[in-house]
Parts: sequence; C-alpha cells; structure tokens
Amino acid sequence: MPKLPVLTGRELIKVLENMGFQQIRQRGDHVFLRHTDGKTTTVPVHSGEPIDRGLLNKIIKRDLQMTREEFEKYL
Repeated sequence: MPKLPVLTGRELIKVLENMGFQQIRQRGDHVFLRHTDGKTTTVPVHSGEPIDRGLLNKIIKRDLQMTREEFEKYL
C-alpha cells in the first residue's frame, strides 16, 4: 500500500470541496466542513504546513468513511 500524499490544509479542503463538502465555519486555524449526507470533518490550516499522515488517515477512515484507495481517486 503506497504512502498517503503530503497535503496542506488548504489542499485538503479543495479536495473535500470537490467531494461535495462545504465549509460551514472556521474557528482559529480549524475549518469545519459538512457534506450533504451529514458527514463532518475538521481540517487544521496552519500557514502552509503539511497535515500529518496520521491525521489525514484518521480523517479518511473515520470522518469520510472511505478507504485510502477511494480517497486517492479524488486527488
């Protein structure tokens, strides 16, 4: 299984928006997104710093409820 790509917070938000998520609010450096089917997630946006692969894996598996292979199709 290949490693997850390194994405910044803004890049991940663009991918999620292409998947149908919408930004609902922002608190500090954290952007909250919601999908029309009720799924929600929070993405940290820290001035160009990449998101840790562990956190990205958690967002994919728990919040998006999809496999890494399904997620990579949206990249």
